[in-house]
Formats: sequence, C-alpha cells, structure tokens
Amino acid sequence: MAAQNPENRRFHRISFDAPCELHWQEQVWSTEVLDISLKGALVERPEGWGVPIGEPCELVIQLNGHEAGIVMAVELVHVEGHRLGFKCQYIDIESATHLRRLVELNLGDPDLLERELAHLID
Repeated sequence: MAAQNPENRRFHRISFDAPCELHWQEQVWSTEVLDISLKGALVERPEGWGVPIGEPCELVIQLNGHEAGIVMAVELVHVEGHRLGFKCQYIDIESATHLRRLVELNLGDPDLLERELAHLID
C-alpha cells in the first residue's frame, strides 16, 4: 500500500498516547494508541495479533483513568510492522463528543476542525 501524502489527508492525525483494548470475536488485546483522527486510529500491534485485514473490530480507548472513553467500531485497513491502522466504521454520540474535543484541543484551529467535520459528513 502506497503511503498517502500528508497534504492530501482529509483528517489530521493527532499524536496521542493512551491505553486501549482491541476486541475481535471473543479475543481482547491490550495495547496503546499511537495517533488518532476523526476517521480512525493507529495503534501498537499487540503480541499474538493475527487478525486479517478487512476484519471488523472494536477499539476502546481509555481516557481520564478509565472514567471516560472512546469506543469505535473499526475495520483493520493496514498492518505495517508493529503498527495497525483502523478505519472508523461507527462511533456513538458520547464517544464522538470525546473524540471531537480531543481533536479540537490538539488542532488549535476551529476552522480546520469544521472542515474536517464537513468531510466526515460527506
């Protein structure tokens, strides 16, 4: 898979270090988020991972010491060494609110956030 030019990205990636869990079928792996956007996440590949590309999973990102979290239904879209790339397929309103606030705080540009939200709706 060819690397995408960062200037062509519709969604900015935010470097974000947080614990998370990946759920697939009956299995659960604990790992770390490396970066996140409004449309997906890049996580550290956990030990024993063998899920094929294209499989639906659930990503649970822990915030504030487990008081709040972001839960996404995701699809595994790429594996690069020790990293897994997931595309968000569904996110509930509470999780979307947490994610939007996280992106907003890190982008520092309300106009850029509004453009990204418009792309998300397209």
